[in-house]
Amino acid sequence: MNTEPVHIGFGNIINMSKVIAMLSPKQQPIKRLIQEARNKGILIDATHARKAKAAIFLDTGYIVLAAISPEAIVGRLAASCGETDFKSEVDEEER
Repeated sequence: MNTEPVHIGFGNIINMSKVIAMLSPKQQPIKRLIQEARNKGILIDATHARKAKAAIFLDTGYIVLAAISPEAIVGRLAASCGETDFKSEVDEEER
């Protein structure tokens, strides 16, 4: 299990061992989940008033909004782990 902290922009850091999924907040079902989390008080907005590009779902039930894309977050995680060719592995899986 990866306990690596990853920078998600503007000085904000998350623990990757707590992440269940990172999704784009553009789809309507994800927007509804974000609104429900906001109403329940379990939404963490780490965008600093910028457009959210990633919705990060944590195992605690919280949702974190980040202003950088899920691909960028995974790239930062790969760079911190020393994996230089991680991007090519992601591209191959998408094909």
